[in-house]
Amino acid sequence: MLVLTLLAASGCEQAAPDAGPGPAPSPSAAPEPVETPAPGDHRLSTRWNGRDRTFTVHAPPSYDGTKRLPLVVVMHAFPGSGDAVAETSAMSAKADREGFLVLYPDGWSGGMNALICCGDEDDVGLIRTLVDRMVRRWKADPARVYATGISNGGDMSVRLAIELSDVFAAVAPVSGGIGGRALSDPAYRPAKPVSLVTFIGAQDRYHAQFTAGLAAWRERLACTPDGPHTIRPAKGLTIERFKCGDGSRVLVYDIAAMGHSWPGAKQGGMAQPDAPVAATDAMWDFFKAHTRA
Repeated sequence: MLVLTLLAASGCEQAAPDAGPGPAPSPSAAPEPVETPAPGDHRLSTRWNGRDRTFTVHAPPSYDGTKRLPLVVVMHAFPGSGDAVAETSAMSAKADREGFLVLYPDGWSGGMNALICCGDEDDVGLIRTLVDRMVRRWKADPARVYATGISNGGDMSVRLAIELSDVFAAVAPVSGGIGGRALSDPAYRPAKPVSLVTFIGAQDRYHAQFTAGLAAWRERLACTPDGPHTIRPAKGLTIERFKCGDGSRVLVYDIAAMGHSWPGAKQGGMAQPDAPVAATDAMWDFFKAHTRA
């Protein structure tokens, strides 16, 4: 097995020591107002482990609560917010066109606990609770729940793939990846198949760490080249495809002229509008092809 140590985190400047999540604190439940699901943006909060945790739900114009819709959880960089990654990703506009729900959680003190970075909140437990709420109240389809994020949010999507493999069908880290315990502990892997598509930039100072993490992931899950393994459909873009022993898939978009950014984004501080691929569009195509059994 490939065992490596990540010395710097993609989502923040300094890596936290590799450590397991440990026992989660008991969430403090409190009665919550029941929102009225409807199209548009809904700014909401929940009481979690003694804190008021905020999040935004976006429902497309076609939403009427009568049928199950896919759900995409989108997580921000550190420091950041759900509003910031909503602007950068333009995921709500994509949801309006394609007919899915979006959940934008806000990290505590600007970040999500992705083990590599940032903080020690039980964000895995929070996300599980919020997804359950979306399934119960908003009619999200439990078989079509996906996660993405940029930088620290991308790292967090990998943690969710591993620790909530009973929840997520696929994840899409953007300028984020597999590090910390997810890289150094061969036993730390999804119990159930979770497919992964990722977008990395060759000019990103974390590029070597991302590629090392992907190599460890492929080795751990016994992934082999899938069909035309490496293709270059556009100048400065390399795509690699793998199929894994547990039935999951790995798809890697490596962009030569990109740094620590969201490819195809037109707004926000981490936008890369001239990238040869639009991550939001490409990941949705990938998500549509994967359903949790």
